[in-house]
Amino acid sequence: MQKPQLSAVLELLKPITWFAPMWAYMCGVVSSGVPIKWGAALLGAVLAGPLVCATSQAVNDWYDREVDAINQPERPIPSGRIPGNWGFYIGCVWSVLSLIVAATLGSAVLAAAVLGLALAWAYSAPPYRLKLNGWYGNSAVALCYEGLPWFTGAAAMTGAFPSGAVVLFAFLYSFGAHGIMTLNDFKAIEGDKVMGVRSLPVQLGVDKAVRLACVVMAAPQVVAIFLLAKWGHPFYAVLVVGLFVGQLVLMARLLRDPRGQAAYYNATGTTLYVLGMLVSAFALRAG
Repeated sequence: MQKPQLSAVLELLKPITWFAPMWAYMCGVVSSGVPIKWGAALLGAVLAGPLVCATSQAVNDWYDREVDAINQPERPIPSGRIPGNWGFYIGCVWSVLSLIVAATLGSAVLAAAVLGLALAWAYSAPPYRLKLNGWYGNSAVALCYEGLPWFTGAAAMTGAFPSGAVVLFAFLYSFGAHGIMTLNDFKAIEGDKVMGVRSLPVQLGVDKAVRLACVVMAAPQVVAIFLLAKWGHPFYAVLVVGLFVGQLVLMARLLRDPRGQAAYYNATGTTLYVLGMLVSAFALRAG
């Protein structure tokens, strides 16, 4: 049996996508409020990025192989660099490895990993194919990239279910990430229409979709600022306000030219967004 090239396997697992869940995981570690257990912290970062996130990338490419053969034939599976059913096998093996590692970090982490992997497969694989609808698909990705890793980081540190405040902030920033995912869809509107992918720009139109994305990104941050101030963390609240104001300036630019500025916003506004996550995590750590 022909085996895949190691370089092709690494390309399939897309290391560039690992940063977001690993960042959210470290926010969870920080927000836990307990002394950092560096062994668990590093192992959990591997779980969030090179394992669970990588699994989602392999599974997505496997179930998109026929479309990619037309649109992106240079990718590892359609190009033949990952031959036969190896793409599917890699997705399965990485899923099992993810569960084994998660089990070593406690029952709460294992439960989060099970949910994350279930969403990863449901996003790409029939019969669900959540990616075909922007409401469901973006929600699944946002939860897997932000909320679940944050929860996992806190659970790995405490060895138990995280506090209500940690879970709430993980949910808030996960909710906002839905808007970030919508911006990613602006680059493929024509292709999505042809392939029957009902992204939000396809369903709502460009103008409505970008306005919705901005509201979805902004609303949870407003709530986070309010909660930080209410819970006695004015310094951290002011820092998040500053980062949020920067995003509002960039949003104004985005609204004038959604398709032209979406990539720029994701490189700038999203950076401010994730910095706000870390600031909030330090606030929660401070109690």
